[in-house]
Amino acid sequence: MHIVIMGCGRVGSTLAHILEDNGHSVAIIDRDPQAFRRLRAGFRGRRVTGVGFDRDVLTEAGIESASAYVAVSSGDNSNIISARVARETFGVDNVVARIYDPRRAEVYQRLGIPTVATVRWTADSILRRVLPEGAEPLWRDPTGTVMLAEVVFNTGWIGTRVADLEEAANARVAFINRMGEALLPTSDTVVQEDDVLHLMVAENDMDRINKVLSAAPEEGH
Repeated sequence: MHIVIMGCGRVGSTLAHILEDNGHSVAIIDRDPQAFRRLRAGFRGRRVTGVGFDRDVLTEAGIESASAYVAVSSGDNSNIISARVARETFGVDNVVARIYDPRRAEVYQRLGIPTVATVRWTADSILRRVLPEGAEPLWRDPTGTVMLAEVVFNTGWIGTRVADLEEAANARVAFINRMGEALLPTSDTVVQEDDVLHLMVAENDMDRINKVLSAAPEEGH
């Protein structure tokens, strides 16, 4: 695939290297030509000086043949405008924009522009490391009603079938991290020691689910 990135900061340059290492062609745009110094000496992609919402700049970066567009500059407005130009003018379906203001991110999500809200993502990542118990969100839908959460469970649930745990918690186990590998469980999968459970839950139901799973299962589950 050909992927166009706007913003050659730490995130943009890291993405460019990872994508190139995975066999994709990459063009990276930045208004400051000095920013391209972050790219390794052997980087084979295009370096385009300019702004990502300029049509000529995007054309030079190969947007007309791009499978994806990523806007990760330091400006919210620039990111969202360029993402909309890539989608609405050039027909790139797969676009994503980094947004620092989470309130803006939710608005743009509703407009159909996928966003990564940097502040919220960073805060959630820190919380997952400093809070040893309970559930911490890994992802929220734009409306804030559904989330993917990493949930701590009582050791009494070890040996329980996933179907029984789901019935007791009234929630869906999205996947299990087991020995560092992601596992998509079936109804007959059995919870093992050191499993990390990831559940899809309604955010307003999280307290109840925590209470259920922090206690040993009731008889019959």
